[in-house]
Amino acid sequence: MLKNLTLAAEFGTGQVFWSILWLFLFFVWFWLIITVFADIIRARNMSGWAKAFWLVLIIITPYIGVFIYLIANGGKMQDRAVKQFEEQQEASEAYIRSVAGSGSSIADELKNLAELKAAGVISDDEFERAKAKLIG
Repeated sequence: MLKNLTLAAEFGTGQVFWSILWLFLFFVWFWLIITVFADIIRARNMSGWAKAFWLVLIIITPYIGVFIYLIANGGKMQDRAVKQFEEQQEASEAYIRSVAGSGSSIADELKNLAELKAAGVISDDEFERAKAKLIG
């Protein structure tokens, strides 16, 4: 018990700061590696051999491999990430549109029919049939 208290007393504020800093850098490094791996896998302009080369290079020499990849393909990484985001956004919007339908309510449709009838575009008979079809 006494040994634990002296250890806590010796572990000062500067050491806590350095520990937090190294922990932060450790997580940033892993985030960077995961990002580079994801980009390598996502790249459609690379052959399978090129992807294998980059992955082996990064696994064997992590720091040099990651930095060389970032220098060689850094701009393309952003383009691929933006393209993937846009594709996901378009797919999401298309799904929402398909689920939501046309977006107009029955009241809006009836109003449009009444305007068409008032303008003389459709007859009374056509108006009544369309109205019956909308209401059910």
